[in-house]
Amino acid sequence: MSGLPPVYIVSVARTPVGSFLGSLSSLTATQLGSTAIKAAVERVPQIKPDDVEEVFFGNVLSANLGQAPARQCAIGAGLSNTVPCTGVNKVCASGMKAIILGAQTIITGNASIVVAGGTESMSNAPHYLPVLRNGAKFGDQSLIDGMLKDGLTDAYKKEHMGLAAELCSDDHSISREEQDAYAIATYQRAQEATAAGIFSKEIVPVEVSGGRGKPAVQITTDEEVKNLNAEKMKTIKPVFKKDGTVTAANAAPLNDGATAVVLMSEAKVKELGVTPIAKILGWGDAAREPERFTTAPALAIPKAIKHAGITEKDVDFYEINEAFSVVALSNIKLLGLNPETVNVFGGSVAIGHPLGGSGARIVTTLTTVLREKKGKIGCAGICNGGGGASAIVIESLQ
Repeated sequence: MSGLPPVYIVSVARTPVGSFLGSLSSLTATQLGSTAIKAAVERVPQIKPDDVEEVFFGNVLSANLGQAPARQCAIGAGLSNTVPCTGVNKVCASGMKAIILGAQTIITGNASIVVAGGTESMSNAPHYLPVLRNGAKFGDQSLIDGMLKDGLTDAYKKEHMGLAAELCSDDHSISREEQDAYAIATYQRAQEATAAGIFSKEIVPVEVSGGRGKPAVQITTDEEVKNLNAEKMKTIKPVFKKDGTVTAANAAPLNDGATAVVLMSEAKVKELGVTPIAKILGWGDAAREPERFTTAPALAIPKAIKHAGITEKDVDFYEINEAFSVVALSNIKLLGLNPETVNVFGGSVAIGHPLGGSGARIVTTLTTVLREKKGKIGCAGICNGGGGASAIVIESLQ
């Protein structure tokens, strides 16, 4: 990105990640998105909601949310009704791609303050009845799970993403034992980080109903993190193949949550006297065969590093989204990374994976890792269904 105007991350905020049909399931994806955006903007006291000039927001399971979910998130957060808003659906990479689009918008001079991120409520994804439009004339009819259809199934082979994880395990000789050990470690890292309050600066508490006649409850931590049972994990049967290696426990769960970041141009940072969290150095997108999307980050990450004008030796810490434990393990292997520099506060297997929001969540957590570990350069990468991946490189200014 040498020679191009710098773009800064000046604020980050995310909701806690709720479990499937769990603590946040009473809230829609747009309500969760509004919560994250409102908090991210409020964390920059030098700006008002009306100062935001554009919004890019990821969301995958948009059915039944109503028109323009990104716009709903923005207006629900109190932003001006004149702010342009664009939804992004790059499956799991949606939230990260939204940040990249926001950075590009600032670089081209179309805006100086942009909100980007993503949101998902997998709990509220509806079922579909496709035959209803033309009428079902005879016989039984089946409902289609919208979450499974639009979020978790390969559109080309009509197979669950878990079978791509099994293919990845076979391609790279990664055993069930390695995946279970990785999953246990990522839970333990997330538990330690949660107990130490490390995520507290990321998370905005979310208030939900306590039930009839009971006071409201504040959700302040990621719901799944506490659910580790290491011994049981080793005995759970594979989900996708009888003799497979991928289980419900060593894969990311189904989740609800949202993340937002505020991006700002260098001129606006100086004008307002804002202290940035990080500087965006570069990014990269890549794609390969749809069934091998699991290792697309190993293509996108080097592109992002090259775009940033640095080398892999300059990167202190990585966030690689754990759609499955085997995704992190295979990309670590392909890139020759030190595992101790990857997902050091746990990853999506433990924290959770709300599809449209995870790309922004791992960028947010990367800013936390760099601050807490006193690192300078970080790289985040995330695969997405259909064969793709996105990656981004940032420099900590904390």
